[in-house]
Order: sequence, then structure tokens, then C-alpha cells
Amino acid sequence: MVAKKVVGQVTVEEKNEIQTLFERRNGLNELAKIVTADNTELYEKLVKDMGETSSNLQSWWDTMAQKYQWESAENGTWEINFETCEIYLVVA
Repeated sequence: MVAKKVVGQVTVEEKNEIQTLFERRNGLNELAKIVTADNTELYEKLVKDMGETSSNLQSWWDTMAQKYQWESAENGTWEINFETCEIYLVVA
């Protein structure tokens, strides 16, 4: 069973930051499906961009969690509702 509860909210500006990173990660993941290691230059750039984007996403979550003191759980993850800016704690 998955439990999900609202633990906070971010500003529209903060939501826009994570949404941009989220969309970038999704775009890079789609690109990764078609880029092969044969194209070394593009492949290396893709890997680098994916790493930076993942790091920036994690940094955003860490910063916001510290700023707003969100509740957390051992097996939990946070999710954002891009329409409402609400943050959910999801525990599987």
C-alpha cells in the first residue's frame, strides 16, 4: 500500500525551478534512448548533462527540505504537484 500526504508547499518560483529541471531530465532520458555510444562526443555530453541535472534536482530537494523542514520517512520520497505547488511525502 502506498501512503501519500501533504507535508508542505513551495513558492511558484521554487516550483518553476524544479519543473524546469524535471522537464530537462525527462528530455535527456528520451534523448538517451536514441543516442548511441558510437557518437562519442554527443554521448559524453549527454552523460555529463544527465549527471548535472540529477545533481541539481537532488540539491533542490535537499535545499527545500531544509528550508521548510518537511516531514520525511525511512522509505519515503517527496513528490511535487506542479499545479498546486504542494509537496507530498510518499511511503511505499
